[in-house]
Amino acid sequence: MSEPHVFQKAPLVQPATPGTYWFCACGRSQSQPLCDGSHKGTGLGPLKTEITAEKQVAWCGCKHSKTLPFCDGTHRSLT
Repeated sequence: MSEPHVFQKAPLVQPATPGTYWFCACGRSQSQPLCDGSHKGTGLGPLKTEITAEKQVAWCGCKHSKTLPFCDGTHRSLT
């Protein structure tokens, strides 16, 4: 399996409504933070995420968070 591409070293903070989201875990999607199928052939795939209440979400932009799909600050330690 390949390593995910660092899309950006900051979270993508957005409002989210209740529903199912497919988080881009490979970092290659042009529809960040959501999957657009760009992962094909990478060995990585999207992460299914359920949002149960309307809220602000800090999606992981670096794709290395230990709490994917959400940001945990890991981007601060990447070189």
